[in-house]
Amino acid sequence: MAETKGKFDFAIDRGGTFTDVFARLPDGRERVLKLLSRDPQNYKDAPTEGIRRVLEKETGRAFPRDQPVDTSLIGWIRMGTTVATNALLEREGERTALLVTLGFKDLLHIGTQARPKLFDLEVAVPEVLYEEVIEVDERVVLRQDGCQLARKDPKRIVTGSTGDSLEVWRELDLERVEKDLRGVLSRGITSLAVLLLHSYTWSDHEKAVGALARRLGFTQVSLSSEVMPMVRAVPRGYTVCADAYLTPKIHQYLKGFTSGFKGGLKDVDVLFMQSDGGLTPMEQFCGSRAVLSGPAGGVVGYAITSYSQMEKKPVIGFDMGGTSTDVSRYAGQYEHVFEATTAGVTLQAPQLDINTVAAGGGSRLFFRSGMFVVGPESAGAHPGPACYRKGGPLTVTDANLALGRLLPSFFPKIFGPGENEPLSLEETMKHFHHLTREINLFLSSNQSQVSTNGANRSHNSTSEMSVEEVAMGFIRVANEAMCRPIRALTQAKGHDTSQHVLACFGGAGGQHACAIARALGMKTVFIHKYSGVLSAYGLALADVVEEVQEPCSLQYEQHSFSELDRRVEQLMKRCHDTLCARGFTSGQITTEVFLHLRYKGTDCALMVTAAGYPSNAQTCLAGDFRSAFTKRYLKEFGFTIPDRAIMVDDIRVRGCGKSGIKSVYNTKMGHGEAKPVTMTKCYFEEGYLDTGVYLWEELPCGHSIQGPAIIIDKNSTILVEPCCEARLTEGGDVSMTVGSDPHCALGTELNTVQLSIFSHRFMSIAEQMGRVLQRTSISTNIKERLDFSCAVFGPDGGLVSNAPHIPVHLGAMQETVQYQIRSLGNKLKEGDVILSNHPCAGGSHLPDLTVITPVFRKGVSSPVFFVASRGHHADIGGITPGSMPPHSTSLQQEGAVFTSFKLVTGGVFQEEAVTEALMAPAQYPDSSGTRNLHDNLSDLRAQVAANQRGSQLVGELIDSYGLAVVQAYMGYIQSNAELAVRDMLRDFARRRRQQTGSLAVESEDFMDDGTAIRLQVQINEEEGQEQRFGGTAMLHAPSPSLPSSTACAAWSDRTFPLIRAVLHQSKSSYPLAQSFSLPRMQLWLEEMSSRPREWLMSSLGHLRCALLRRAA
Repeated sequence: MAETKGKFDFAIDRGGTFTDVFARLPDGRERVLKLLSRDPQNYKDAPTEGIRRVLEKETGRAFPRDQPVDTSLIGWIRMGTTVATNALLEREGERTALLVTLGFKDLLHIGTQARPKLFDLEVAVPEVLYEEVIEVDERVVLRQDGCQLARKDPKRIVTGSTGDSLEVWRELDLERVEKDLRGVLSRGITSLAVLLLHSYTWSDHEKAVGALARRLGFTQVSLSSEVMPMVRAVPRGYTVCADAYLTPKIHQYLKGFTSGFKGGLKDVDVLFMQSDGGLTPMEQFCGSRAVLSGPAGGVVGYAITSYSQMEKKPVIGFDMGGTSTDVSRYAGQYEHVFEATTAGVTLQAPQLDINTVAAGGGSRLFFRSGMFVVGPESAGAHPGPACYRKGGPLTVTDANLALGRLLPSFFPKIFGPGENEPLSLEETMKHFHHLTREINLFLSSNQSQVSTNGANRSHNSTSEMSVEEVAMGFIRVANEAMCRPIRALTQAKGHDTSQHVLACFGGAGGQHACAIARALGMKTVFIHKYSGVLSAYGLALADVVEEVQEPCSLQYEQHSFSELDRRVEQLMKRCHDTLCARGFTSGQITTEVFLHLRYKGTDCALMVTAAGYPSNAQTCLAGDFRSAFTKRYLKEFGFTIPDRAIMVDDIRVRGCGKSGIKSVYNTKMGHGEAKPVTMTKCYFEEGYLDTGVYLWEELPCGHSIQGPAIIIDKNSTILVEPCCEARLTEGGDVSMTVGSDPHCALGTELNTVQLSIFSHRFMSIAEQMGRVLQRTSISTNIKERLDFSCAVFGPDGGLVSNAPHIPVHLGAMQETVQYQIRSLGNKLKEGDVILSNHPCAGGSHLPDLTVITPVFRKGVSSPVFFVASRGHHADIGGITPGSMPPHSTSLQQEGAVFTSFKLVTGGVFQEEAVTEALMAPAQYPDSSGTRNLHDNLSDLRAQVAANQRGSQLVGELIDSYGLAVVQAYMGYIQSNAELAVRDMLRDFARRRRQQTGSLAVESEDFMDDGTAIRLQVQINEEEGQEQRFGGTAMLHAPSPSLPSSTACAAWSDRTFPLIRAVLHQSKSSYPLAQSFSLPRMQLWLEEMSSRPREWLMSSLGHLRCALLRRAA
């Protein structure tokens, strides 16, 4: 496909709010245009209108809106669109029916049972995309000679595309299927998704159903074996349903789009961006690969423009919009994921790895219980921020305006009810004055708990905060919120965040780029000249992509290489022939081979390329995939499994047709210093500073601009902060060098802004511990089911921060850590790691093994903090596999027991001792030692590694701020959590009194054997909560009782350390106190405790708090 000559070429990103247009003119010049995606009073379709405006402006000819656009001057059109995304989010796709194997009608409704927010007591199950389900009486199963289940006599034996043998137990009854399909058609449903078990490898039944459905008149028939032939029926089913649900909407949009042009664009090459970052012909654009069509263009844009093949320095893409911020990474290759969830639907299709955080220019600002909070709520496009003059709330955009970082005089007058007014600084300041008074009132009324840090307020020596300090505080908290996904994207895969370039684009990102780069240790920020429309520009630079993939079940070893080579060659030929048919020459086509590899017996597969690993006599012809796989596995997960075979799950070939488009540089060389068009006052940490304002289009390349400065473009504003330097490159782009933070050290007195920032930092540490644990573990429970939790604790063992992991784990871990402090005391030494799971030591149930690492600091004799991780091990011995027997009568029958076991001593992992302990249950009658020792040891090492990561990150925090400051803020966060609980209790009491006239809550329930559980709660609005368990039965066999540590879990709509906060505001009497001595605990059957816990949570209703405290 050659570059068009003498014609107009268009790349268009149709977003939810704005449509961006990049046009290459016949003489090589470039134009960009931004217009509203919906403006029905003026035009029907934004992309068509954008093309019409450019043609009319550049040719001087009239192109009437009421007539189809003449296409004789158009070379090609490339588009990215959010049509599919919006239809999925708003559930406005086509009416769809699902046809599935008999007995699996509710498979997709049940799904994976994944809960995106584990702390929600009421889980909203996403609606399914299909309206009706047809069950087909057919069954195909994989042939397994070693299977001990009852087997049926197969009708026939077939061979799948993977080479596996399958047994056909029930043949397809097409007459019955036809009757059912006609019934669906009669009810107006014309889109069909087909999901039959094992069709990924043997698709004959699906193809027969598909042919029948098309003959009957279904306008859209999506077969799972064609949409994405990969193992795992649930994600494959979601994907085929999304395809059937969204593709008709895409076709509907395309029909409307093409109708705006003469001849329906038949003679114009029209390509659409897919979720994987490749272009595809308009007629092949389908729903399952369109969900990230819009953001993908931006990733391609920054990847091609920001990454240097010479320096090979990886790039972080930072796309900050109005409601959210997208971050991604590029290091010479696009990073893809093959299973991702959007709007509650898991799609099993190649997608660029884009992480989204709910923090953008429209994110709302709150002050809650002494904390500065940004988002996740957004002001949206309407009413928008307060400065939009439509009655909107305070947002990040307002904070930037209040600080002088946005200049209304350089914005178009499109705001207010009549959309003819400028941004309103007055409205913004009115809201900020009100919020500042509220914050200062809080500070003055909580002097005992809140003090201000005068060192951070060079222009205000009083305890009150100014409007500018409040706005600056929110900006800093928003920046920290946006740093978290960047740390996750890099550090979670073993990359050093500081060794990246920050490529910033999107309308709002330039105002925050310097601060975010500085916080992450990055030294360079790159902002392309088309950063405001980079998604559209990326479409012009993108390759046309053809991907083919098929399942495989070969073992990656010598005797399989000939078969692998044969299948790879076939797929490469298919890609090459398809791209040649689209007009590309062989010299423009490249192909890349990927193998989806995993260790045998594990579920974690990696899509691996052999780029950089050439083939040899011991490999297949496509390259040394074994070396590529083991190196990447080691980097991402921290270990390899040398004694395990490597399995090939899928073979994938990605063919690219190079577009050959090059950007034209039209920048002028500068002579002398760049002159600002005006000067303004802008607020920074030092206070108000004189700030030069520059127009990007007037800047010559080669000159530097020292911060503070503001560079303004038509579509974005860039803030060059103090100690930073901006330079215009030869291509007309802005490259900024970020200097170090010049501000003075933080003191130990509480600063409310720093409190919010430290809260983010501590939670980020716990999250990164969790990612290390997931990466380095080996068991399905931890690596796949994510049944683990990580947290950071203060020197007294009090919970400081936790990631949003398993509530019952987090509820008990504080008691576990504090038990070790009481039990071991000065016996804890540097290099020690403790293992515990006993209920008397804060255990939840025995398979939940808690690994605790005390962290020491030079010159301090006792631990300065603790980190801990708790993971559910699949088996630790006992009378039943899984170590959770429902009929046990003693603790030992449930598996290995650890109270204060030194897993690591002096830095040495005690493998022999822990192995002996894990096998110890075998000495009891009818019991066994652990049945999976290898996984136990591997997961324990992973927990130690996660703790080590937490220790390292907190250590880095101490290096930056000092031990006294970090420990002070640990305490402040705990105190703030108590304040948040007190506010929650007051709110509950107020609502309770309004509803019932009483502050008392009473409830009664019974165990299966009739044992009574009674609860009485009295809320004191001023002081806290008093809780009594009057009449609850004492401990008895079979002891279905609740360990105090398990009960110590709390849920709230706000994020704060769970247990310490709740217990400090509660007074509880617990009738089983005397049963907690160690000898009595030998009879404890803690796995039977779920009934009291569930009842307690249910009893408290909107209080959303469950707690029992062991009586002293």
